[in-house]
Amino acid sequence: MEAFHPSMTLPFSYTFATTITGSGSSSTSNTANTITTPWMDRRIWSKLPQRLLDRVLAFLPPPAFFRARAVCKRWYALLFSDTFLEIYLQISPRHNWFLFFKHKTLKSYIYRNSSGGGDHGDNIIAPCEGYLFDPYDITWYRLSFALVPAGFSPASSSGGLVCWVSDEAGPKSIILCNPVLGSLTQLPPTLRPRLFPSIGLTVSPSSIDVIIAGDDMISPYAVKNLTAENFHIDGGGFYSIWGTTSSLPRLCSLESGRMVYVGEKFYCMNYSPFSVLAHDVTTNAWCKIQAPMRRFLRSPSLVESKGNLLLVAAVEKSKLNVPKSFRLWSLQACGTTWVEVERMPQQLYLQFEELEGGNGFDCVGHGEFVVIMIRGSSDKALLLDVFRKIWQWIPPCPYSQGGSGDGRGGELHGFAYEPRLATPVTGLLDQLTTIPFQPFSG
Repeated sequence: MEAFHPSMTLPFSYTFATTITGSGSSSTSNTANTITTPWMDRRIWSKLPQRLLDRVLAFLPPPAFFRARAVCKRWYALLFSDTFLEIYLQISPRHNWFLFFKHKTLKSYIYRNSSGGGDHGDNIIAPCEGYLFDPYDITWYRLSFALVPAGFSPASSSGGLVCWVSDEAGPKSIILCNPVLGSLTQLPPTLRPRLFPSIGLTVSPSSIDVIIAGDDMISPYAVKNLTAENFHIDGGGFYSIWGTTSSLPRLCSLESGRMVYVGEKFYCMNYSPFSVLAHDVTTNAWCKIQAPMRRFLRSPSLVESKGNLLLVAAVEKSKLNVPKSFRLWSLQACGTTWVEVERMPQQLYLQFEELEGGNGFDCVGHGEFVVIMIRGSSDKALLLDVFRKIWQWIPPCPYSQGGSGDGRGGELHGFAYEPRLATPVTGLLDQLTTIPFQPFSG
């Protein structure tokens, strides 16, 4: 996608004016001459067919599109035009952006809320705004989530929708939100009570899949990673309302709460020791994949990059004479072999290690980009362009200054996010109120 420069203004005059200022022996004073280029003549461009103009507008990034809506009533109404939205869905380019939230993890909310000794209600209020990051222009924007009710936290994102999950222990409530449109759609609650499950979401133009795994509440005081539940609905008329269940591999430990969707499979990190769990959506089966250099990894994360699964981690061989490093591996088509694809320059890693201070880091990927966020900080993050192999520090978000005062409450947690002006697939969820369904076990 061609970079978008927010400082550019719309050409309201439809002409380019060039001012020539000169001084010297041939002139006693400054003179200015305006030259108008005929190829931007108003008489020509005012006759541009509306359908062609709509195709041009459909290519604008969302921030530029919303500014363009202020030009006239017709452009303002494009967001509600079925004809324009149909064109938009067909030709609009993908925007591999990121969406960050400034809050504690869901597990922090629950543990603190259940620790007793006072009212901690203020700590479970979902954040009312997110921070949109454009990696092409290194630009930040602010998005409002004022309509999301209290007691929900962001858990995943796909296809322009952000998935919010209820904080309260028990059957989980799920809300799908399009922050660009300000729309909210709620899914039926899950069938099993859980505490802090791992959540995966994938949204296509004609289907929605959600998986919730682990932290099964076997009693009010104990949890185990036993099962996973799937939600599916598609335009072909097939649906499963948390009825498809599966058993997790034995002795798995799902700490991050995150899942990545790549090639019909959901992936998540397994801890102690490190490995990768994969759930095949087609066969509803789980398998375990051995992680590369698993005994020497620190803060491993799984990210998606252009249809590939990447494992990102620091490598520390304390008993060997090998420098510490930061590496990325790609899972090969066979599904079991990892190949190293990139390594952070050693001088940059030394700087990164000093800033990180052993606190760990989190990673999120989208398209050709990977963002590495240092835990406990809201203003220290690295951006990697995987294809061009360019590393750069990201400027602090100007909208996320300040914190909650506990040292970790101000850090940013991010998701891959593609802003979309329309997500018609959510219309399928309206059928849930009229369709009689029978849950089934897979």
